[in-house]
Amino acid sequence: MRSGADFIVVGGGSSGCVLASRLSEDPDASVLLLEEGPKDSSPWIHIPVTFYKTSKGNLVKPYRWTPNAEHLGDPEPTMVQARVLGGGSSVNAMVYLRGQPRDYDEWRDAGAEGWGWNDVLPYYKRCESNDRFANDLHGTDGPLPVSDQQFTHPMSRRWVQACQQAGLRYNPDFNSGDQEGCGFYQINARGGRRGSTAVSYLGPARNRRNLVVKTGVRVLRIIFAGQRAIGVEALVSGRRTVLHAGGEVILTAGAINTPRLLLLSGLGNADKLTRLGIPLTQHLPGVGRNLQDHIEVSLIHEVNGPFSYDRYKKPHWQFLAGLEYLLFRRGPCTTNVVEGGAFFRSSLNDDRPDLQCCFMPGAGVEAGLDTVPGGNGTTLNICQTRPRSSGWVELRSADPLEAPIIRPNYLQEQYDLDVMCEGVEFGREIMSQPVIAKYLSREYAPGPVRSRAEVLAFVKSQAHAALHPMGTCKMGSDDMAVLDPELRVHGIDGLRVCDNSAGPNLVSGNTNGVAIMIAERAADFIAARHGFISGRMADARNRIGPSARP
Repeated sequence: MRSGADFIVVGGGSSGCVLASRLSEDPDASVLLLEEGPKDSSPWIHIPVTFYKTSKGNLVKPYRWTPNAEHLGDPEPTMVQARVLGGGSSVNAMVYLRGQPRDYDEWRDAGAEGWGWNDVLPYYKRCESNDRFANDLHGTDGPLPVSDQQFTHPMSRRWVQACQQAGLRYNPDFNSGDQEGCGFYQINARGGRRGSTAVSYLGPARNRRNLVVKTGVRVLRIIFAGQRAIGVEALVSGRRTVLHAGGEVILTAGAINTPRLLLLSGLGNADKLTRLGIPLTQHLPGVGRNLQDHIEVSLIHEVNGPFSYDRYKKPHWQFLAGLEYLLFRRGPCTTNVVEGGAFFRSSLNDDRPDLQCCFMPGAGVEAGLDTVPGGNGTTLNICQTRPRSSGWVELRSADPLEAPIIRPNYLQEQYDLDVMCEGVEFGREIMSQPVIAKYLSREYAPGPVRSRAEVLAFVKSQAHAALHPMGTCKMGSDDMAVLDPELRVHGIDGLRVCDNSAGPNLVSGNTNGVAIMIAERAADFIAARHGFISGRMADARNRIGPSARP
């Protein structure tokens, strides 16, 4: 294994694969991408419908999180993070969303100068290869496939009609900047295959001589010379190894592991690091704080016939669907199951949507959710898109192999509870509309729940993480900011964070697209910093000075 490179990218997930691919486009820049998990060789990764296998198998790593008083469910709850090349883009449901323009304008207003909607839109367009839209809002020539569903279940179509009967307008494009309404999600897939960043970005780059990708490597900490990052210490084949970075160390390990690595490397709250016996590199009290994540609850209904994907649990239906896929690359195996969606407003936020629905014509698709006694069911996930509750990630000890303490503080704010209750109530209204109600025999969850107090109890006991963590190394200029607007760690030279940790606030919707956009922007920042156009890496490195707080 090469002992170093100009750029060491730590974390081969959605952001890391994008960044490694973009940086290695310059033949004079050597790039080393390190991923703790395995290669993306499992066949279940690449068949869209089998995401339910990858999202709860050995390609994800469970972390226990500490519940607060508002959480009345599992006393030892877990969240999972991807542990495979491609990261979340290899195991998620492939839903492609950007959020709302105001999400990014609020990033800019929070100190992330240059990250407003008009600033980030060109990078969303750059990444996209959209198979339906070709306009000022979408790209058609990017690496990332963004496609309509090849197969849509009739029950999903009925559900979108039910949304319209409940008063929502049809929205043909949730990524236009106007998110409100109901419709069908576009997904990161094409030709019946998942379009992860490992496939779409890293795949075409794998034969470049200046790019090395190593899986099964666990990074333990960052190595510094004074206030400059010069490499990482990692477990390679069970042995501690130092890998040197001539240009930069770039963390793309996600909103849980990126702050963990910074803390292990002496970047964080000075008092807390001292108590753990970790030598201080830079006092940055915001590292690991500001943890934000979406929370959701599921409404589950029993269907009065074989009118859902649950019929494919029977062997003969599985055989027929599999045969159609193998022969023609079409049919139900090409779906991500999460076909229909909607965004709407609670009464507490009357200027833009703050609730999201994801409809699945099946029950028990996601980990932790029940099937129904009758065998055929539907699931409607209700998600609050901009919660006010926030938490933190901290170290248990100085041991780099010990899991961190994760305290998301889900539903700690009464506002979040009130919004979620309204979401449940409107979700039930959708499911009661005639176009879909005639196919439903009963509501399995929440069940016999009627009063607001009962709905509140249901939310507290059944809410679960949507697994979209952000914000733990936020950009900005305040005392709790960790990064400058070019994603450089304050006070440290040669170190950046280029994943969803960087976002000051959670965006409205699924976050995989955000991670890709951030990496696309980061590639431009790094190229400009190191003079990629001239290709004179050595000269560029001599010109680099430490980043400082503005």
